[in-house]
Amino acid sequence: MAPGANSFTSASGFNGDPCMHYTLDVASLTDAGKVRAHNEDSISHRVESGVLVLADGMGGYQAGEVASALATELVAEGLHARCAKAGQHKPVSTAVLSRWIDEQVHAANSAILGRAQTDASCTGMGATLALTVFHGRTVVVGHVGDSRVYRLRRGELAALTRDHSLLEEQVRNGFLTREQARHSHNRNVVTRALGVEQHVDTEIQIYDVRPGDLFLLCSDGLTDMLDDEAIQGTLVTLQDNLSLAARQLVQAANDCGGRDNIAVILARVRGQESWWTRFTRLLGKAA
Repeated sequence: MAPGANSFTSASGFNGDPCMHYTLDVASLTDAGKVRAHNEDSISHRVESGVLVLADGMGGYQAGEVASALATELVAEGLHARCAKAGQHKPVSTAVLSRWIDEQVHAANSAILGRAQTDASCTGMGATLALTVFHGRTVVVGHVGDSRVYRLRRGELAALTRDHSLLEEQVRNGFLTREQARHSHNRNVVTRALGVEQHVDTEIQIYDVRPGDLFLLCSDGLTDMLDDEAIQGTLVTLQDNLSLAARQLVQAANDCGGRDNIAVILARVRGQESWWTRFTRLLGKAA
């Protein structure tokens, strides 16, 4: 998707699951911000397969843009093709989806490294990555680096990913508080990214999905400018208008300085749980 593009799409069901009757509404937007000359963030989605992918390019000039575009297209198209083929037969397990995600991320990593080796203008390029694959009543989340995935459920925002960054390690080890980390000069030092080494370790997690859930994928151009409270406030207020919510998040980041490129993907799950799903979920809570 071209930088600056805004989209809104909707698709029923995910990955051919005959028991799934939810609708996934998606809006996305990228922006160069107020400081950078060009946009190195990239987004791609195949909503009919429940696949959403966002990447933040690194490397300067046009190289970061090349890396992020390679990452999003290879991962999104590869996962879509596999999900579409599997959907013609029977739904796949989340374990299989997790393996596919890992394989597609490795393919993107190899493509970025290969391009850098054959094109001198792309030397040193890389990308961080965040992705989701909605599957039945679950979503499989994968990420590399400091691009993030959030979920808004009943007005509460939760981070579903943890940054692969120097700051996150310092906070986790007790060297910095969250507030100190927000003002650190090492905000953009990542410890994991595509295009850096031959092997990339993709962190993959699985979460349940409920009607009304709103998912946000974003680059650090958003989270460096806005704290979680500000993001939550915007999503709660504008959750019924995803395109407006995406524009407002980008505008708010720019109003706060817009020091980096900004990319957001918003995905809302619409539909109703069956009585059996609600019963089994409540039964699980009671146990």
